Amino acid sequence: MAAPDTDGGIDVAHGYDGGRLNLPFTGICTFAKKPFVEDWTRIEADAAILGAPFDAGTQWRAGARFGPRGVREASTLFSFGHAGAYDHEDDVTYLGPEVRIVDMGDADIVHTDTVASHGNIRAGVEAALSAGTLPVVIGGDHSINIPCIEAFEGHAPFHLLQIDAHLDFVDERHGVTRGHGNPMRRAAEKPWVSGLTQVGIRNVSSIAKDGYDAARAMGSDILSVRQARVLGAAGVAERLPADAPVYISIDIDGFCPSIAPGTGTPSHGGFLYYEVLEILQIVAREHRIVGIDLVEVAPDYDPTGSTSILAAQLLMNLLGFVFHARAAP
Repeated sequence: MAAPDTDGGIDVAHGYDGGRLNLPFTGICTFAKKPFVEDWTRIEADAAILGAPFDAGTQWRAGARFGPRGVREASTLFSFGHAGAYDHEDDVTYLGPEVRIVDMGDADIVHTDTVASHGNIRAGVEAALSAGTLPVVIGGDHSINIPCIEAFEGHAPFHLLQIDAHLDFVDERHGVTRGHGNPMRRAAEKPWVSGLTQVGIRNVSSIAKDGYDAARAMGSDILSVRQARVLGAAGVAERLPADAPVYISIDIDGFCPSIAPGTGTPSHGGFLYYEVLEILQIVAREHRIVGIDLVEVAPDYDPTGSTSILAAQLLMNLLGFVFHARAAP
């Protein structure tokens, strides 16, 4: 039995000494073991996690439909049973009890029906935005970014930062306009997307030169991994327009498959963890983040689970950066 505190209650300063121990491998598997909100009209939080388990937009290996489940399971490793997460390098406690995060569950996916599934994903993001909450969507293949961006119709313009191995700027291919090769083209067409910074694009890709030409003509700034390394994290962050709100879309194949093999379209020569984390930390400090999606985690291709852990850790750190920046004077 824990010792009573001076107020006569149980000392729960770090959440370890009162109630259940609540270890990561116990309980219902919401994101970071945060509260589940089934009624999307009653969201009261700073950030809301939405699963988008849709992978019918893939052109090669499927499996990203299990991404939200895999990332949620991995995120329990970071389900802090104490007053946030202290980072000794930054001398900051991130994601303390003042930051409210909830899990909305998954958008309903209708098998073989892209339009209906995307519509349900859009409805989830719209619900989060209506609640004044930061939407954080876990895919699913990268096509789920399309309804995420569409959900911002009527909102203030923002810049889109993409971390990815692939440009994803195909206009139409054999009648397909909403696959995982199309999302950045669809985003660039939206009047509320003021521009794109596409980072990590590399090697032999699934898009021809005319796709790159179209992207640049529509306002994209494209950087490879090697170009980003030359610039450094601060140099990459400086490429974004000053003071612009930013939506962040992270494809896990932007990372090297040596640390993220669990994806449908791995591409060697990708980023390592801190290279991306440091870019995101600067962007979160200098810009208001209006939305986040993380896509293309396919757990079945990674029996070690390290890809899902990478995704969960990246999201937790990014959320920490976002809300620490918002609280800064």
